[in-house]
Amino acid sequence: MPDPNILYLIALFSGVLLCLMSGFPVGFVLGGVSLWLAGLGALFGHFDASFLSAIPQRIYGAMTNDILLAVPLFVFMGTMLARSGIASELLDGIGRLFGRRRGGLGFAITLVGALLAASTGIVGATVTTMAVLSLPVMLRWGYSPRLAAGSICAAGTLGQIIPPSLVLVLLADTISSAHQKAQLAMGNFSPDAVSISDLFAGAIVPGLLMVVVFLIYQTLLAVLKPDTCPPPPEDDTEDLRITMSALAMRLIPPLGLIIGVLGSILGGVATPTESASIGAAGAILLAGFGTEGRNKANNALAFLALAVLLKQGLFEWIDVSIQIERAVVAIPVVIFAAYFAQALIRTFQIGALASTATETARLSAMVFMILIGAAMLSLVFRGFGGDEAVQHLISIVPGGPYGALAVVLAVMFLLGFILDFIEIIFVIVPTIAPVLLASGIDPIWLAILISLNLQTSFLTPPFGFALFYFRSAAPPSISTADIYLGVAPFIGLQLLVLFIVAFLPSISTWLPYALR
Repeated sequence: MPDPNILYLIALFSGVLLCLMSGFPVGFVLGGVSLWLAGLGALFGHFDASFLSAIPQRIYGAMTNDILLAVPLFVFMGTMLARSGIASELLDGIGRLFGRRRGGLGFAITLVGALLAASTGIVGATVTTMAVLSLPVMLRWGYSPRLAAGSICAAGTLGQIIPPSLVLVLLADTISSAHQKAQLAMGNFSPDAVSISDLFAGAIVPGLLMVVVFLIYQTLLAVLKPDTCPPPPEDDTEDLRITMSALAMRLIPPLGLIIGVLGSILGGVATPTESASIGAAGAILLAGFGTEGRNKANNALAFLALAVLLKQGLFEWIDVSIQIERAVVAIPVVIFAAYFAQALIRTFQIGALASTATETARLSAMVFMILIGAAMLSLVFRGFGGDEAVQHLISIVPGGPYGALAVVLAVMFLLGFILDFIEIIFVIVPTIAPVLLASGIDPIWLAILISLNLQTSFLTPPFGFALFYFRSAAPPSISTADIYLGVAPFIGLQLLVLFIVAFLPSISTWLPYALR
């Protein structure tokens, strides 16, 4: 007779998957199914109900987790930037720069996708915005519908890997917990922590590699299949001219914000939560002043940067009294506050602040509800001996830890068809990551591989979320078959980058360890 615990574990995951496909809210599915099976197991003497006593501690731990505090701030930053018109400005500026060349719009979309990924990290907003703004132009110029669909969808998924990605923020918490659990099981009672800055640093080179691979592919298409990406018609070339100063004015604000947020994290100047706060404030400035007042936004960001440089740079080297230091730093801070108040009032007047706050509250509540449900699932999973079952399954996989890693990534790839990345991070990663990390796999490398894997599943038919976003914004003239065939080459390119990082782990690990 099979072990009853195995039957409970099978029922646990089967029930979760079936209820998720019913469309019921994810957080309630995870918690409800877990508690129902825990009660059933306790009734028949197969589950120790004392495991459930840890639920309040798990919830309190999530509420006081400094890493998770950055989630609503990054969501606010991305949502506000998505409503500020920065995407249309970037597409217009870079499109004018590359649009006169064969395949230029494809290059522009990839570069803008990378910039928007580093600015917002929100895939749905990026794909939808670029589809609305650039797809009609590409079709009018004679671009292949398949190439247009594939370029836009693939560029939109860059938000999954290029920092500050919400995927990396959430992975930092789960991987850090799994790493500490694995190290404690191995007898190391002072393990090194895995932080958001480690994952951000580890994702920079793979993210840039992904952009370069996309650009190389589009360059080869322009040479080998020029009919798929023709140059613009003669009557449109006059509209594509743009001066370098005008282009710089469109690029400097988002680039300055990206450098400020990521640079302060990687440089150790600020914590991820503090940097996310700076990003949210910068997004309010860009949205509040708009295109016409972009100089004011630049000035405000410059005064904020000056305050940081004075505090963290100059006064670290010059020994002055605390009163003088505060007085000097207060000057740029007060000027920044005046600009910020003006921008904040403007975002309130145009309705951007209310809509952004509502979306931030909605998405943040969903994330934390899923986290609480996943915590209940994790406790019930452990109560039924799930840790030992996973360890046994991974130990019998041929190829040792790396064979097990390949199987886990393949399973995650398939689950990415039906589950959102948040569910995979909170449910699947805590289950398998401690066992993999206990076998000696680097936690940063594992997190980047998972992120790349989730990015690929975001693009893969028939359930890739990026495809749904694109379909909602694309005209009926582009068929679903065109979308699926268009993304196929980019799926292959993403898998290529995944294999490169898998076989060359230093691509994702050298920078984080160099910055420590």
